[in-house]
Amino acid sequence: MARRIDVTGAGGVRLAAWEFADPPKSGEDQARGEALDRPPGVLLLHGLMGRASHWASAARWLGEHHRAVALDQRGHGQSDRPPDGIYTREAYVEDAEAAIEQLDLGPVVVIGHAMGALTAWQLAAKRPDLVRALIICDMRASALGAATQREWENWFKAWPAPFATLADVRKWFGEDDPWVERPSPARGEFYVEVMQESPDGWRPVFEPEQMLKSRETWVFDAHWEELAQVQCPALVVRGLDGELGRAEAQEMVRVLPRGEYAEVVDAGHLVHYDQPSAWRGVIEPFLEGVLAR
Repeated sequence: MARRIDVTGAGGVRLAAWEFADPPKSGEDQARGEALDRPPGVLLLHGLMGRASHWASAARWLGEHHRAVALDQRGHGQSDRPPDGIYTREAYVEDAEAAIEQLDLGPVVVIGHAMGALTAWQLAAKRPDLVRALIICDMRASALGAATQREWENWFKAWPAPFATLADVRKWFGEDDPWVERPSPARGEFYVEVMQESPDGWRPVFEPEQMLKSRETWVFDAHWEELAQVQCPALVVRGLDGELGRAEAQEMVRVLPRGEYAEVVDAGHLVHYDQPSAWRGVIEPFLEGVLAR
């Protein structure tokens, strides 16, 4: 049963944080035979257009040894959508910072996908006292450029919204979307998760204009300098068919002072959705190593 916890983010924005499993009790982790004052914390940050519930499956198995909390970031899920356009990188980082402090999670392992991964490593660079380790899932450190922003604008306009049924959502995002190279049921399910029913059909829970505002704050700049400032252990994970290429991922590992690398075969950008078992297989040993340090 999902449990919602309200967090106050930057500028007073109300954020929804979620626990999808009961954390292990303080005292002893029976599986590891370790004494625990409290279970180690994990903060899960979704990507652009995502929501906390995309992490539900991962949060449940993480809950065996951690207190795993997934955050609906501003403008996403059930968190507030500031109408005044405060979707800066600083705001996203301060929101994550506030969640860790208000929920008493730190020092925490931060797991981020795409935009959430950028937030994660910017937070680790800014507040090393709060971040114990970092997992970066399919996010580039290079600047993506103005052309990609125009592509996204055109892509949002191409959506045949409102969708009559959730089956239509699955089919369009999993098969008919021009961005889909081959059928991807996982991608269809991913977008079903961000739809809500309205009087005229199914529409996204977010405002596309706000997603573009969020995206324009980071696509024009590279983020290598902040990556180099991350002092904690960090794992860079890419899907073999994702948006982060192998050469760039390995360069990110080289730039990170304590970086490691992993890739998941038969996975695209939505690594943890495409191949959840393989995703667990590459991050669980890293987490075990972090806890052993």
